[in-house]
Amino acid sequence: MRRDETLPGAGIRTDWTTTQIAELFERPLLDLLIEAQVLHRKHHKPNSVELATLLSIKTGGCPEDCGYCSQSAFASSGVRAEKLMDVETVLETARQAKEAGASRFCMGAAWRSPKDRDMDAVCAMVQGVKALGLETCMTLGMLSEQQAGRLADAGLDYYNHNLDTSRDYYQTVTATRTYDDRLETLEHVRRSGIGVCCGGILGMGESREDRIGLLFSLATMPRHPESVPINALVPIGGTALGDLIKESADLRIDDLEFVRTIAVARLLMPASVVRLSAGRESMSESTQALCFMAGANSIFYGDKLLTTRNAEANADADLLAKLQIETVRSAVV
Repeated sequence: MRRDETLPGAGIRTDWTTTQIAELFERPLLDLLIEAQVLHRKHHKPNSVELATLLSIKTGGCPEDCGYCSQSAFASSGVRAEKLMDVETVLETARQAKEAGASRFCMGAAWRSPKDRDMDAVCAMVQGVKALGLETCMTLGMLSEQQAGRLADAGLDYYNHNLDTSRDYYQTVTATRTYDDRLETLEHVRRSGIGVCCGGILGMGESREDRIGLLFSLATMPRHPESVPINALVPIGGTALGDLIKESADLRIDDLEFVRTIAVARLLMPASVVRLSAGRESMSESTQALCFMAGANSIFYGDKLLTTRNAEANADADLLAKLQIETVRSAVV
């Protein structure tokens, strides 16, 4: 029997238990990295990453109280509420992103959920970005079944709606919507035929058990998310969790624990694209290289993610060149 056939998660499973996931976390890190990379190469092109660009199309004033978010109306971060951007401005930004090498263009709005009056403009953005030859992704908050259907009809490729953390830790992060609210939106997205982009944020003061719980929720969905963004919290002053983490640095996630979580995500969800998302600007080149070894194969490219800093484009280009990693439209085999 070949070695890769004995690896945990070698098949696409959705019947993982928290005990099995905890056992993966306990494996020696170097063993975990090797196994994750071997399995990664069965489903994804080696030494390649997808580039995505993220634009805030409606910034600030969100009525949700998510403790990590500078755009929450509950935060005192200084982010002001703005109106929805006009369609042509969004399309011009998408053109620039494509010229810079992005293959996916993601659009985010600080809403609890979109209002029906905004759907015409949002759908026009999707259609216009697709006409440029880019993959499209949106994150607009909770969706009704009808709204998901409209986005699907417009041709939206992916919808992002993160679970953020485990079910048990969730109320520490936000109290204005429930875990089941998030799952309901994901179900509407899945039924509409749009690809699911769903992951979480690490380093919010959660325990390893909570990271296990997050991955359990993702890996036991009837169908794994096509995209799994893994973020490291960027602690922003004026946000509940940002202030907490700044005051208690020991609550931040260790770099190697972050890498370990990426590797376990790859073993649990071998066919999903694992997106190394927010927080990269504070990671060393070595940490990011270990994340790619662990199975991450997409990054956000550009100097800003919504309202937070991102690794600079030139730094990303230099890092990928050093690692001899090529950029591709799709890293899936």
